[in-house]
Amino acid sequence: MAAPILAPIAPAAAPAALAPRTALDALTGPPGRFLTSVWPWRSLAYLLTGAVPGFAFATVLSSARAVGGVAGAITAVPVAVLVAAALLVPVAWFERWRLRLADRQPVHGPPGGRWPGWREAGHALVALVVLGWVDLLVAAVAIAGPAVLILSPVVQPISPEGEATLGETFIGSAAGLLLVPVAAYTVAAWAGARAAMARAMLVPQEAETREVARSRARLVDAFEAERRRIERDLHDGAQQRLVALSMKLGLAGLDLPPGSPAALRLEEARELAGQALAELRELIRGVHPQVLADRGLPAAVRDVAGRSPVPARVDIALDGRLPARVEAAAYYVVCEALANVAKHSGAGSCVVRGRLRRGVLVLEVADDGRGGADPARGTGLTGLADRVAAVEGTLGVESPCGGPTTVRAEIPCAW
Repeated sequence: MAAPILAPIAPAAAPAALAPRTALDALTGPPGRFLTSVWPWRSLAYLLTGAVPGFAFATVLSSARAVGGVAGAITAVPVAVLVAAALLVPVAWFERWRLRLADRQPVHGPPGGRWPGWREAGHALVALVVLGWVDLLVAAVAIAGPAVLILSPVVQPISPEGEATLGETFIGSAAGLLLVPVAAYTVAAWAGARAAMARAMLVPQEAETREVARSRARLVDAFEAERRRIERDLHDGAQQRLVALSMKLGLAGLDLPPGSPAALRLEEARELAGQALAELRELIRGVHPQVLADRGLPAAVRDVAGRSPVPARVDIALDGRLPARVEAAAYYVVCEALANVAKHSGAGSCVVRGRLRRGVLVLEVADDGRGGADPARGTGLTGLADRVAAVEGTLGVESPCGGPTTVRAEIPCAW
């Protein structure tokens, strides 16, 4: 399972924003946080590395022409075709590698590490011939404008006759400094757009895959409907009968002499009925909690966090109700994660965060425990990943030895 790169979470700190996964995510955050983050530099590195294949391509062609002289100039087109064909596979893999600079979501290579598909090959060809130079041009323009203005006192001659020219140069420097944030946003915006286009080409979603996902979603919806029916039957049937039984036992006890053997046995029977009622209520809550159906995900998460043995802070901000299957999947992610925290982490506290980003629910459960969680050693996290995948979401775990541990789920909210 892929592990997203998330910042360590201090339990006593104020609620922090969820870590952005892409350059476009970072752009939507507060300007101060974006400008002081690593995303402008990652975006710049993404654009600058885009020109590497183009430089290699141009270098090979220039060398061929220099060696061949006139013959090299005549055969430039077929040589270019051969060189481009030879570079397609390395460029395709290079595009996958550098995508991590602007998009932290993992992109796996073709099955078996073989020749990339036609979509990847086409993207590699366009990146080799055109897009790499466009990336370089955007980066150069974004950097050169503010740099020239900032260095204007150095690069521009100052007239000794008057002080106006000196003042103008320093005004230019101030304008250059003001343009630095504009350049950072420009670089990040283009890098984010390029990364989104690259991901669309490198991770195609074929019709068969979409149909499997839709079929799986229908099965999940049917399963959740059956869970709700069972919960309703238990709540309105067996639970009400146990409540009535407990009341009748209590009334019967009033007719017996206090301390008599019959009264003691009746009291024991009443206690057993109360325990059975409590266990049934826990079972109903586990099948499908009523608070989730009535009040939504934030209230249900606060309810389960309030019953957690490890103190849990909840920071979930949603504008409204989510689709039922999304709420159910997110709720059970929180339940399983908090259960793991209580059983295995040795944590003193944990935090549950949730935000809705461009139609995707992003949920994080982080603790300050010992870490070392490994999905391969148990079925809990693997089952959670399967459940999240059934609603077309992804689950990631970051748990280095020594902690902290962060479980992150991203679930699309298709209305």
